[in-house]
Amino acid sequence: MPVVNSAGRLVLAAAVCGGLLLTGCAAPRTAPGAAHGTHAERTATASPAAGAAAQRAPAVRPAELPGLGPATRSRVPATSAQALVVTGDGPHSHQSTAVLYERDRVTGWKAVSQPWPANNALRGWTANHRAGDLRTPIGVFSLGDAGGLLPDPGTRLPYDQSEEFNLSGTGFLGEPLEGSFDHVVAIDYNRISGTSPLNKVRPLGLPKGGGVWIHVDHGGPTRACISLRREHMRTLMRALDPAKNPVIVMGDVVTLAR
Repeated sequence: MPVVNSAGRLVLAAAVCGGLLLTGCAAPRTAPGAAHGTHAERTATASPAAGAAAQRAPAVRPAELPGLGPATRSRVPATSAQALVVTGDGPHSHQSTAVLYERDRVTGWKAVSQPWPANNALRGWTANHRAGDLRTPIGVFSLGDAGGLLPDPGTRLPYDQSEEFNLSGTGFLGEPLEGSFDHVVAIDYNRISGTSPLNKVRPLGLPKGGGVWIHVDHGGPTRACISLRREHMRTLMRALDPAKNPVIVMGDVVTLAR
């Protein structure tokens, strides 16, 4: 059995320690974080990547009018910053819901009213309105003129107060029609904009109907118009601003989603 003297043991120990130093197992202790750089160094290294990621982040798109498909949205003029969207329950239903929206250049469209219950024509909706068909025309139409039997409630639209807005009789459900035309806003379907809602000139011809208004609700279906409860009608008239080129977008829920 070989014998190792004290000098030999010192030589062997020195050799082992040298090997450990070479392999890194006995590397000198360093301050926390030194192996990966200081906090400032790490931040400086990460900042360019973070900045690049931020630049790659997609821009937020302005909000669209909800419930409208691309075909309907394309018909809303780019110059319009107000839209009353009237969504019918179905193609043959006379019940619908109206919401007023306004558009911000950056954030897009935003509702500025609660959903308002509304009525449309007795037989629902049509994309090819004819006089007397008892359907409301589908489409996007401008809103620029108002009037009524009662004085102007504070609208910024031109307002024609006239006794000719008087209405009597009963509706399709036997409800009284009196007061329905106390306030109206003309829908620019087959009419000359910039004139009283009472103007009977029909640019598309008499067979295409006309006199389609937003008016005070009488508790039942209309012949072709949109009707809103009195308080909602007055709120709408005060909100409509000619400078925002207001429009009405109306139709049944399925058609509007196209």
